[in-house]
Amino acid sequence: MSVKFNWSCPYCNRDSTITDSNFSEDVHRYNQDNKDGESAIITTVITCPNENCKEYTIKGTLQSYYWKKTFSGNTLEISPDVRLEWSMKPNSMAKQFPSYIPKAITTDYEEACLIKELSPKASATLSRRCLQGIIRDFHKVNKGRLVDEIKAIEKKVDPVTWQAIDAVRSIGNIGAHMEKDINLIIDVEPKEAQLLIGLIEILIKDWYVAKHERQQHLESIIGVADTKAAEKKSNKSSNSDDEKAAASS
Repeated sequence: MSVKFNWSCPYCNRDSTITDSNFSEDVHRYNQDNKDGESAIITTVITCPNENCKEYTIKGTLQSYYWKKTFSGNTLEISPDVRLEWSMKPNSMAKQFPSYIPKAITTDYEEACLIKELSPKASATLSRRCLQGIIRDFHKVNKGRLVDEIKAIEKKVDPVTWQAIDAVRSIGNIGAHMEKDINLIIDVEPKEAQLLIGLIEILIKDWYVAKHERQQHLESIIGVADTKAAEKKSNKSSNSDDEKAAASS
């Protein structure tokens, strides 16, 4: 079966379309009377099509499988439920951000990505910490408590983004604070932790990267205007010298 899907390289951040020539997948099945029964490890390797990159990713998932009866015989079916998922290369799926993003923010973000599968609750807590760092650095708000800092920027961002930001705080609190009833256990799933990481990526792109690119674009326009003004001044000076030379001859 041929493959074709959109993909973003975690190394060069280039978006591309992955086809059979860039994609490899293999399934290792086992049982050996283990407690989970019929199990399969699926390894996926993707090579970046970008000629200036050519890096590759290796990802593994642990799933169950079963045999499905058909008219032509039994066929192997992999269950869509993923028991475990991990990234072997790179060791997390953290995106590479420009160096002008504060190091404290990218460090918390990368650690949240790295621990997402092993401890989603800890990942959510790191996303919460990362969010607080972004708000304090970008919006210059420092009120001690994250809930107060989020309230302070409510009028500065669109309603949906603000609600999502407050949701990160709420979910991150699950890992940051113990419940009053210590027997009450609220888990965070890896997919939920990934949603929080996704919001951090959106905020970095929409706030830091967009601002930087906008500034560069505007500075380029100003630079072009300055160059044209200098050329105009130089041409006027040259014409004036030519006129003086003609008058004296």
